[in-house]
Amino acid sequence: MSAVPPSAPNAAAQAPAAPPAALQHTPLHALHVELGARMVPFAGYSMPVQYPAGLMAEHRHTRQAAGLFDVSHMGQLRLAGTEAAAAFETLMPVDVIDLAPGRQRYGLLLGDDGGILDDLMFANRGPDLFVVVNGACKQRDIAHIQARIGSRCDVIPMPERALLALQGPQAVHALARLVPGVERLVFMTGAAYDWQGADLFITRSGYTGEDGFEISVPTAAAEPLARALLAQPEVRPVGLGARNSLRLEAGLCLYGSDIDTGTTPVEAALTWAIQKVRRPGGARAGGFPGAERVLGQLQGDIPVQRKRVGLVGLERVPVREHTELQDVSGRRVGETTSGLLGPTVDKPVAMAYIETQLATPGTPLRALVRGKPVPMEVAPLPFLPPRYHRG
Repeated sequence: MSAVPPSAPNAAAQAPAAPPAALQHTPLHALHVELGARMVPFAGYSMPVQYPAGLMAEHRHTRQAAGLFDVSHMGQLRLAGTEAAAAFETLMPVDVIDLAPGRQRYGLLLGDDGGILDDLMFANRGPDLFVVVNGACKQRDIAHIQARIGSRCDVIPMPERALLALQGPQAVHALARLVPGVERLVFMTGAAYDWQGADLFITRSGYTGEDGFEISVPTAAAEPLARALLAQPEVRPVGLGARNSLRLEAGLCLYGSDIDTGTTPVEAALTWAIQKVRRPGGARAGGFPGAERVLGQLQGDIPVQRKRVGLVGLERVPVREHTELQDVSGRRVGETTSGLLGPTVDKPVAMAYIETQLATPGTPLRALVRGKPVPMEVAPLPFLPPRYHRG
């Protein structure tokens, strides 16, 4: 989640504290309550952290069958107009112009210093670009995009739509019964479909490392569609807790924890998201915010002091976020950003930023857990091989 700006120095003395803002509800709120979910505040919404089966069961069911996630807190928007792709490309180190209709891509909104404002997904739908941004950042993102490129294309928020994610190796069987034709999609492609008169836009993507789909659906049809999916024998509801453990095992960043405005794509080990055409020597090299710094780091002209890595624990001690990391001599060399006992890999896993010279897989480190050094070592990401359907 994005950081909250500090209050004015004497604001508390000038006025009483404002009451906490009321949490918003997604279109599936009543269904979550009916299913016995434990609800928690997240990105300004009341969201299910887990259901009665519990985090471990939800995680394992998603890896083995299909889990249904409510991700309606995410921001959905359209960029329309003949200049939409060219304009959007000026905000990211990503190839937008050459993305073919029906294809989807991961993107990074960058600030003028090369720091990551948000990570997002976007799809070329032909008449427009369909963009999904993180829930905690969506108001800021939409304002940023509007301010930077609103004169070149129409920036159209889509609050009238909900978003569901169906993830797992059996997701395709469950969804295809309701929406025939989705089985023809492959990883990072999308298309429009109809379900009982509701227009859907479905991409074969997700954030678990498994095969699966993200489904943009009109708000009025969100609960009926969710109930229809949960009626399928493969599908169970999954909350934020398992969503976090699944994405961490898959080596995927959580915005606000593993990446933020203080990290560049190079430091975050996300250079795979910078296509050749945007790199030095490419046909459209640079031309995005922070390009001098990011491309300088990419080429080695600007030193990279730290790098995001994976870590595996050598003892069965979970290592959480914001845990100090030391080298074998006891010198502080970094800090974890995410961490837990991975339910599928069955060992402690974490992501962290450490000094670049220590980022080689196999490098031994120590995590300081409640004052006790716990042995870990740098490991390749992801911790589990992805099982995306590439055709």
